[in-house]
Formats: sequence, C-alpha cells, structure tokens
Amino acid sequence: RLEPVTVGGVTVTNATLHNEDEIARKDVRPGDTVVVQRAGDVIPQVVRVVIGKRPSDSKSFVFPEICPECQSPALRPEGEVVRRCSGGLLCPAQAVERLRHFVSRNAFDIEGLGAKQVAAFWRDGLVREPAELFTLANRNARLEPPLAEREGWGELSAANLFAAIEAKREIGLERFIFALGIRRIGQANARLLARTYENAEAFFAMLDEAVREPEGEALAGLENIDGIGPEIAAVLTGFMNEPHNQKIIAELRGVLTIIAAEAPTGSSPLAGRTVVFT
Repeated sequence: RLEPVTVGGVTVTNATLHNEDEIARKDVRPGDTVVVQRAGDVIPQVVRVVIGKRPSDSKSFVFPEICPECQSPALRPEGEVVRRCSGGLLCPAQAVERLRHFVSRNAFDIEGLGAKQVAAFWRDGLVREPAELFTLANRNARLEPPLAEREGWGELSAANLFAAIEAKREIGLERFIFALGIRRIGQANARLLARTYENAEAFFAMLDEAVREPEGEALAGLENIDGIGPEIAAVLTGFMNEPHNQKIIAELRGVLTIIAAEAPTGSSPLAGRTVVFT
C-alpha cells in the first residue's frame, strides 16, 4: 500500500512485492520510501528502498506463524513461496473461502450469492457444506427466521436465490471439478481432467482406485496425462483420501446431475484444443 504517486501517467497506490523472499531480499519495511516502476509498462512493482529516508524506528516485517482465524500454525512448505494456515477444514476463514469458490462465476455461478451472503450463511449456520445450498429452500420454512426475514433479504430476493440454486442442479463435469477447490486444479486442469475421463463415474472411480492402489494402473494413467504429472496427481489423490472430502463429493453427487464432457473429435491437430487470439 503506497501513498498515491504518478508513474507513467497512472496514479499508483498498490504495488507488488511478489512474496516473502522478495520482501527479505529487498529489505522492504513498513514506513519505507520506495522506488516504484510499472513492470512492462503495466504492473506497479517495488524496485528498491530509499534507505536515506527510512524511519529511525523501522523494523523488518515478520510473517505470522499462527493463523489469526483458527490459531493453527501458518507453515511454508520447503521449496514453496506461500505461507498457509495448516488448519484446513477446521479454519473458518478457509471454510468460507471454499464456499465462495464453489459458487463463483467459473464454478457453479449462482446469481445473488456473493462473498457477503456466503459469509453470512456460514456464520449463521445456514450453509456450512456445499450440498446444503441445494437443501436450503426445503429447510427455509423451518429456519428462525426464514431467509426472507433476514437482514438484506426479502420475499423476492429469497425466491430469486432459490430459483438460481435450483437452476444449477445440472452442472458440467469441468465446472464441478473446478468448484471442489482442489489446490492446483484450476480451470485448465479441470477441463483437461473432464475431457480425459468424460464423465463423473469414470473420473471418481479412477481416483478411488488411485487412492486404494498407489502402484496401480489408475494412478499411472493419471500421472501420464500431459499437463498433470506426479505432483498434481498426488494433490488429487490426497484430496480424495480425506474422509470429509469424500463425504462432500458423495452428498453433492446425490443432489446434482453432473453432465459428461464432450470428448474432442476429429484428427485435426487442433482437435480438443482452445485457441485464443489477442
């Protein structure tokens, strides 16, 4: 966060420091005066500190070692640049973010359910797991108070939300995989997995077998997919090996229709690829 400064005709108030290592390498501290440039004439970036203007009481920034939400250790795995809360599903902040990701535009894209509403639903105990979204309308009459009588809601907005949720009971496999919020499974990898295994039955049967038989054909086939490899395969099997994740997937499959992906057809070198012109 910077005091506003004009760089190349643009007013800059935020600039990237990339990660913990870069902050240490450049020795950037709160209160410092810094030189800023627009990398590639676009992205504001901190170049260096003006040491002569550093406050006399300056102290190096220390990254937190404890999560402020759940008090779990915040760990930085060897070889990685990001420090993460180790609380997992026990951390309320992570639980809320997983729900926000689940309903986001590139996942289930549920209209009328933004970050503020998701946080309120989780806080009030209305929706703690993704599958509970699809039972909310049926539970509404038993809620005290019902959704329409809660702050920020009314009869029309509640009815619109229930309709928007109902409209997402059919979801493509690609979006479903992405919505699960598995680390390192973004849109591209979700699309790749969906097109490779085509339907939910085949995809989850493969993962089940890969978890049961670490030396089996299912895992070998997953690792051999161009763009996946052993590291991402390990992330996928680790996710499926967690009983709580298995429960979430089973509950979702019980209330949703997951539409099979269309397999690429034709022998063209472009078959199954996405081409973008910029």
